[in-house]
Amino acid sequence: MSQTCTPQHTVIAGAVGDLEIMLSYPRQMTEPPSRYAVVCHPHPLHGGAMTNKVVYMITSTFNSLGLGVVRFNFRGVGKSAGSFDHGIGETDDLKAVVQWVRDNYAPSELWLAGFSFGSFVAMRAHRELNAKRLLLVAPAVERFDFGNLNISADIPTLIIQGDKDDVVSPQAVIDWVQAQENKPEFKYLPDADHFFHGQLNALRDAINEAWES
Repeated sequence: MSQTCTPQHTVIAGAVGDLEIMLSYPRQMTEPPSRYAVVCHPHPLHGGAMTNKVVYMITSTFNSLGLGVVRFNFRGVGKSAGSFDHGIGETDDLKAVVQWVRDNYAPSELWLAGFSFGSFVAMRAHRELNAKRLLLVAPAVERFDFGNLNISADIPTLIIQGDKDDVVSPQAVIDWVQAQENKPEFKYLPDADHFFHGQLNALRDAINEAWES
């Protein structure tokens, strides 16, 4: 069962024009949440959008943990203005969304999450945006420059990778995690491919097991 109420769909100002967002809240919440998460979608040139089912599952899981969640379309996707910018402009998009959340909701904590390409964007910005938690799902460590991106010691980080991924190399992700000075929590899901076909509940459970306390 979904833990997400019907999302509020709107457009906000971004660095190059409109940014399309969806804001969702936990079901049966009597007061506004104090914590918010922003979720970044996969590669815009390969069908990635905020409606992606992995992005939706992350959103629903965070809602079940009591967070308000914003997912958004990067530049050039849906109603968002601009065009693909290899993660650089998309980082500016993320910053604009986070600033909008802070201006409108003053969250006590900000969490960031990304799936595939979205993990690269979230990873690039997590320190500057003072994220309190970071979730990376199937991070595209071979396709984008993760080489100089390091996990922060003071930001709880969860990485989830499927062992049947044919888009992101599971071994490359393992190698990148093992090379980190500050080790994240790492969950390796058997039988999960890149898009977690038939394994979305396992993805949800992995997040809950790590962070539901």
